[in-house]
Amino acid sequence: MTDTPTNPPSAARIWALIPCAGTGSRAGAQGPKQYQPVAGQPMVLHTLAAFAGVRRLTGVLVVVSAGDTFFESAGATVLIASCGGSTRAASVFNGLNALREQGAAPSDWVLVHDAARCLITAEQINTLLDACLQDAVGGLLALKLPDTLKREAGGRVAQTVERGDKWLAQTPQMFRIGDLQQALQAAGDTVTDESSAMEYLGKAPLLVEGSAQNFKVTYPQDFALAQAVLQARAAVP
Repeated sequence: MTDTPTNPPSAARIWALIPCAGTGSRAGAQGPKQYQPVAGQPMVLHTLAAFAGVRRLTGVLVVVSAGDTFFESAGATVLIASCGGSTRAASVFNGLNALREQGAAPSDWVLVHDAARCLITAEQINTLLDACLQDAVGGLLALKLPDTLKREAGGRVAQTVERGDKWLAQTPQMFRIGDLQQALQAAGDTVTDESSAMEYLGKAPLLVEGSAQNFKVTYPQDFALAQAVLQARAAVP
């Protein structure tokens, strides 16, 4: 059966949702990693600057933990929802409900993006929009696996896995708000991205080629690499 959008694509608005309630435990940082300085400002502000350059967006909503006061002094012109959950999936689900409260319709699109993918660009976001706005399901930025993939057992190689059809999922991931709400409710808190939730309902999201620079800052060494990329971009006239 072919999936069909609830409304014609031209009638749907486009929102961005940035889950920003993580603790950053793997990054080894003092406090949430998304607020750590990279190339002169907190990481999440680089992320939001990219979305600010996308003119087609109706609004950007950032989901933070209860009691998080970072944006009270940051001066960011985005919607803030203090409804972060104990998992990423819970934060996204709560954020979708907050968007609905702001007037978003089930047929509107939402782009969910990791706050710690601070190297995303407006051009990459627009590439995803152009690819998915006419799609019945939606899709995500992703990168074809460049390295040989191994399966491990007991600390040793058990198998070399065929990589020809393997992709690394990135964000943004773009779906209809109502569809994603239904998918997350069905799939539960254990899914680690929105595509997984949609797949749980039997959907097949579109893969849109992204960039190797759109990595998620996760470990201590990632900060230096992100800083080098941002500084190199700033040096280009």
